[in-house]
Amino acid sequence: MNMNEKELKSYVGSMDQLARIRTSVLDDGRGRGIRMADIDNGSGLRFTVLLDRGMDIGDASFNGIPFAYQSPVGAVHPSYFESDGLRWLRSFGGGLVVGCGLRNVGVPEAEKGMRVDGPLGLHGRLSNTPAEDIAVSKVWKTGKYVLSISGIIREVSVFGENLELRRTISTAMGDNSISICDEVANRGIRPSPLMILYHINAGFPLLSESSVVEGKVTSTVPRNERAAAGLSEWNVCQPPTDGYAEQCFFHDVEADADGMARMTLRNPESGLAMEVAYRKAELPYFTQWKMMGRQGYVVGLEPANCHPDGQSAEKENGTLKIIEPDETVEFKTVITLSKG
Repeated sequence: MNMNEKELKSYVGSMDQLARIRTSVLDDGRGRGIRMADIDNGSGLRFTVLLDRGMDIGDASFNGIPFAYQSPVGAVHPSYFESDGLRWLRSFGGGLVVGCGLRNVGVPEAEKGMRVDGPLGLHGRLSNTPAEDIAVSKVWKTGKYVLSISGIIREVSVFGENLELRRTISTAMGDNSISICDEVANRGIRPSPLMILYHINAGFPLLSESSVVEGKVTSTVPRNERAAAGLSEWNVCQPPTDGYAEQCFFHDVEADADGMARMTLRNPESGLAMEVAYRKAELPYFTQWKMMGRQGYVVGLEPANCHPDGQSAEKENGTLKIIEPDETVEFKTVITLSKG
């Protein structure tokens, strides 16, 4: 659609006829009470922002084709969240984007004594924290009709951390991309670890045995022995397989001139491709999660400022990021869909 704002006024009574953001609340099961925002950019891209789940992105489709993995767990209200150990998995519904952090990503760690900052469960608290100060915007900017939603997610404790994430998710009519712009500020009086990973989950029919992972990869390190056994096939996918043990690969991806590194999952058979672009200066690490198991059939493309091995491992490796009081760190990720 090549009409501008003035031209479209003659054809529609409201721009919601073409592109919209509609908020609602789930009313059934363990998801009851979750606030959501359904976004339709009028150009074939639709997705749902889960406002009470750290502004994760749940289901998503492009030109009527779903491309985000959905787990058997389904939507779970954060009031059911169990933070200890691996129990994060009991509320992992999948979806296109699941936020991990803000103080721990990956391996859980047991609480040591009476500490206000422990225990550090799998992937932290971000995905199970409701957003506040929600703002919806639908405006014309430089000739484009831009749809965006923003909110604040706070990870805070008395005598502990005081971190504030301001997230803005946007798209535009005529575009085929979703932009996630995050600003994390330390509102506290002491330094705090800052770990963040964008768990971007591709599922069938984007994902199948015809899918391949592409990018300007300069080096690849397998996470463990299981991944080492599959290193020669990290970029190709298999059909759903009984007993498949997940594999993770740590890639170093070359950034382009704009500072963005890019990795793509492409499926020529389904005619769909998904590119994940991320600003490498703040997100220097990239994990590929390859899970070819039955019913757990998913590939994760995961830019991050850390490895998913937990806070202690990052400390030992000297790679743990620290955010100082009054410091703000910005992150940017863009997900783009195209014909494969």
